[in-house]
Amino acid sequence: MRLVFAGTPAAAIPTLRALATSHEIAAVITRPDAPLGRKRVLTPSPVAGAADELGLPIIKTARLDDGATDRIAALRPELGVIVAYGGLVREPLLSTPEHGWINLHFSLLPRWRGAAPVQRALIAGDAELGASVFQLVPALDAGDVFAMRTSRVPDDATADAVLDALAEDGARLTADVVEGIENGTAVAHAQVGEPSAAAKLTLADGALDWSRPLDEVYARFRGVTPEPGARTTVDGLQVKILEASRSDSGDLEPGELRATRSALLIGTGTDALAVTRIQPAGRQAMRATDWWRGLRGGEAMRAGA
Repeated sequence: MRLVFAGTPAAAIPTLRALATSHEIAAVITRPDAPLGRKRVLTPSPVAGAADELGLPIIKTARLDDGATDRIAALRPELGVIVAYGGLVREPLLSTPEHGWINLHFSLLPRWRGAAPVQRALIAGDAELGASVFQLVPALDAGDVFAMRTSRVPDDATADAVLDALAEDGARLTADVVEGIENGTAVAHAQVGEPSAAAKLTLADGALDWSRPLDEVYARFRGVTPEPGARTTVDGLQVKILEASRSDSGDLEPGELRATRSALLIGTGTDALAVTRIQPAGRQAMRATDWWRGLRGGEAMRAGA
């Protein structure tokens, strides 16, 4: 089939590569170059880099406006495929391809419609995550579903690792759906169940509440890692928690800290969280125990929101 593909982050690359092996990609649509790093160097999106490697035409646009619609329509695509592009597809672009647009979404729809499905599912403690391929419609993530795949989530996986795995599974799922649309066998069904919203994460979502049970604290840590990052304060100092795991130490009060040989334990409402790597504000990442032992009067300090 003659396709247009829209995507921006690295999670969209496996699907682009899978489709490029069997179909004609008339153009890859992605967000414009963005300033990255301390020097704010303009850098192409991960999808733009992959498209360049594949020798595919690239359309860089922040909005799928009239100008972008005219450029895409001139390509006469049979189908549009979108994976985490970062913008809305509206009419008349929605109906421009012969078969419309399909969307790979990293959730078991209708659960977690929105920008951060993997992160919100982990924060909520969902044991099962997955990917869905659905027909794009004007309402957010509400179209009929062609295919869905469920995955069991390792209980120590953070959002980045889960998203990487779902991106690979989703690429195969999307390729199967495109093949079905091409040969006329694809059938989509209405979503079943109560929708839930997966709003984009903010810095505030990364704040850990040590009064909550360990299961909830650890679930939030997993969901916000690596971005926007799990955060706490220690005696007014902002600290980002980069690596952590469960412990069975239940004798610490919420927010109380204690260093062991391998980790910095922080008490929760139940057992302690074992923190192994942190990044204090304005400093490089380091071992949590090294940072803790370098603090004067550390034993009297506590972690807080």
